[in-house]
Amino acid sequence: MAAPHHGKDSASPFLEYDRAAWAKLAPSSPLPLSEGDLARVRSVGDMLDANEVIEVYQPLASLLALYVEGARHLHLITRKFLGDDVRHTPFIIGVAGSVAVGKSTTSRVLAELLSRNPETPSVALIATDGFLQPLSELTSRGMLDRKGFPESYDTRALLRFVSQIKSGVSPVSAPVYSHLLYDRVPGELQTIENPDIVIIEGLNVLAPPTTASALAVSDLFDFGIYVDARTSDIATWYEERFLALQQGAFSDPRSYFHRYAQMEQQEAREEARRIWREINEPNLVDNILPTRPRASLILRKEADHRIHKVLLRRI
Repeated sequence: MAAPHHGKDSASPFLEYDRAAWAKLAPSSPLPLSEGDLARVRSVGDMLDANEVIEVYQPLASLLALYVEGARHLHLITRKFLGDDVRHTPFIIGVAGSVAVGKSTTSRVLAELLSRNPETPSVALIATDGFLQPLSELTSRGMLDRKGFPESYDTRALLRFVSQIKSGVSPVSAPVYSHLLYDRVPGELQTIENPDIVIIEGLNVLAPPTTASALAVSDLFDFGIYVDARTSDIATWYEERFLALQQGAFSDPRSYFHRYAQMEQQEAREEARRIWREINEPNLVDNILPTRPRASLILRKEADHRIHKVLLRRI
């Protein structure tokens, strides 16, 4: 059995596993994802490969399966105790982290692995980008440079959506976001019906309530994951991803960022650094990073974009 590192601070609420120790928890079953699956779930600039899935994500998926099983058992015995016939509700996982840190890849990999478990075949993945205020609204309010900050979301709609899921309402629908258009897709909805697990991925999903009497989206999660890395490393990944997109998605005339497609490489680098410095880094430091201690589990990456440590909150 893998042994965690307690470190110097034995009072920490987290158990810390280095990658080698965590990998020992991997199931002996073969890798369930093909090379095509990996290519489909991997985000631009991420380094996801078969080893990362086997050594990090398969143990995590197995652990989450235990949490789901535990939640179902608790629901069953509570229902019997209360004499209540309330149906079981989906297990909700929140995945948070900075722009360019790889939280979308983490969410997609987990969705793929968990859906292959016969006990949880129905897994829905929802990105909170769909709950960003429409581009026209942000523009009219002079908030375009605050896109991704907490105030740029329709928080009430997001909270209502997650509350419906946790109340057993089905089906429920969420707005769909287009990274190409940099906006919601008018009239398009993602509808989910009776899922076993819902993964909700977004920058600020682990944020606490704004007031003492308010309810936060994170209050409705059964498990929270924070994808972590040094700010300087994330800045480098953001820059490299920007350059990759400049040569790829930005070249599409429909792209909101098409104006960047004709930039020289050095000019594009400078623009990426400006956007990071003026928008993404302040959002990370002021709003996203402070939510890290609220996670149930932290995936910590090093400069090579690979997960080297896993921190699991003690039960």
